[in-house]
Amino acid sequence: MMASTSSRPIPWALYALTIGAFGIGTTEFVIMGVLEQVAADLDVSIRQAGLLISGYALGVFVGAPLLTIASARWPRKKVLVALMVIFTLGNLACALAPNYSMLMVARVVTSLAHGTFFGVGSVVATGLVAPDKRASAIATMFTGLTVATLLGVPAGAWLGHEYGWRTTFWAITGVGVLATLVIALMVPRDSGDGEVLGWQKSLASIGRPTVLLGLLMTALGIAGVFTVFTYIQPMLTGIAGFSQDAVSLILLVFGVGMIVGNLLGGRLADRGLAPALIITLAVLAAVLGLFPFALGYQWTTVVFVGLLGMAGFATVAPLQLWVLNRAEGAASLASSFNIGAFNLGNAIGAGLGGVVIERSGSFTAVPGAAALVALTGLAVAVWAIKREHGESIGPAPAIYCEQE
Repeated sequence: MMASTSSRPIPWALYALTIGAFGIGTTEFVIMGVLEQVAADLDVSIRQAGLLISGYALGVFVGAPLLTIASARWPRKKVLVALMVIFTLGNLACALAPNYSMLMVARVVTSLAHGTFFGVGSVVATGLVAPDKRASAIATMFTGLTVATLLGVPAGAWLGHEYGWRTTFWAITGVGVLATLVIALMVPRDSGDGEVLGWQKSLASIGRPTVLLGLLMTALGIAGVFTVFTYIQPMLTGIAGFSQDAVSLILLVFGVGMIVGNLLGGRLADRGLAPALIITLAVLAAVLGLFPFALGYQWTTVVFVGLLGMAGFATVAPLQLWVLNRAEGAASLASSFNIGAFNLGNAIGAGLGGVVIERSGSFTAVPGAAALVALTGLAVAVWAIKREHGESIGPAPAIYCEQE
């Protein structure tokens, strides 16, 4: 008797996408760990060096839809390989950059691969598995991003401290070469022939209210996470009383929470997309709302840092799948826009946290503001679900996915 499609083992091609996601996640965040070395070596201020992070995020936000539209008619495997080549050459340029301006250009070039890779990769991932495992497939690919935060970024920071920041980018270049090879070898040729609509109709598809509401959910949910996480170090040291040496270890707890939450969110969404959205956003708002009380004790602080990582990244797969499912004929573009919304939420959260600190003069008000943002995202999710043909918060809607 043949095994059911839902019991198939995870295809190796999905792990190839995970390796690519690991490399991209590492290169996005590793600059934070070598910021002082970059500033000193290139003779710029820390503030100027910090703009390398902003430049990358802006490149993702702007580049994701543009590059996805430009490659819309290409077979998806060709797009993924081309993106990893851009990623690899961009990091090579970072390693060789003679000055700050060239490093900024190289970072922006590298960022162009980010949003489109996760957008197209999400569509490819859902086509590699049975219909009832699509959210888990997205979560598996995004595990590369969470593992990058847990292992890749600390390893890259250590390399930068020991052997210079350029060594960090040489190592990421090596990861890019590996990812390019495994994607070229393992992702099947029939993984899609591009979008079925022209770019004008694709943009019109993105303009559907259900898609736009999904993008808004993503921006608000992620903004809630980064309103707190951007300022987690001073919260840990200034409020909870941890030493600077303890911060790195506590951030590992956050990374473990990210991995667990990411996979858990995928499984929840496979069982029911609508309830998964409600549950994950509600839990995120609750964790953020309770965070100030947890800061009163060190052991509860550590627990809630882990819960923040878990709750924040449990939302990723459901949010990505919501947008992907509702953009018929433009799934890759919609998925790429959602990655842009993720980065926009990151920027909004950091900015909001800074405003709250400036106005209140305290870090303790930050989680409350973050909780309100997440609650707004939850309200948008409830509204989006109810307005969709009177759908109740129950079983997931029929999942759209092009048949390759």
